[in-house]
Amino acid sequence: CLMMAAPVQAQLHFGVKGGLNLSKASFSKDALKGDNQTGWFIGPMAEFTLPIIGVGADIAALYSQTDLAAKGYDTDAKLKTFEIPVNLKWSFGLGSMFGAYIAAGPQFGFNIGNKKGFMDYELKKNNTTFNVGAGVKLIRHIQIGVNYNFALSHTATIETTNEEVIKIKNNTWQVSLAYLF
Repeated sequence: CLMMAAPVQAQLHFGVKGGLNLSKASFSKDALKGDNQTGWFIGPMAEFTLPIIGVGADIAALYSQTDLAAKGYDTDAKLKTFEIPVNLKWSFGLGSMFGAYIAAGPQFGFNIGNKKGFMDYELKKNNTTFNVGAGVKLIRHIQIGVNYNFALSHTATIETTNEEVIKIKNNTWQVSLAYLF
């Protein structure tokens, strides 16, 4: 009876999210090894939550920039993408002052920068990754989180001189800070 009497109102919050990308390219052939690269991301976000059970979703529209490089190769080519993460999120905690969350879902990326990079690799126009993450919520408005993005498809391909095709996947750790209004 108490559950039915409690006012169930979904909460919708808008905000801005930014952070650091820590990525490493993996190559389909052992001839090349990925190198750790840093980058950044920023953009608007929205969060929808059912308050009693703490389940909801968040979506963002992020501009993201990072390098896509191999060990031993100098490059100034940036991987510039427009990313749309859509995560199912479960929040729990001590009221509105402190909480934690876990999240998972797909992220859709669209290349808006270079079409070629070091060694003349061809970047794909779009890319899909899967996010897994966790974080804390502070004072109702601040969220600090960590995500790992698993590449579900290749980010780029390289055709070598002997017509061999090498596929590149880009997996990324993300550390984020969000402010919700």
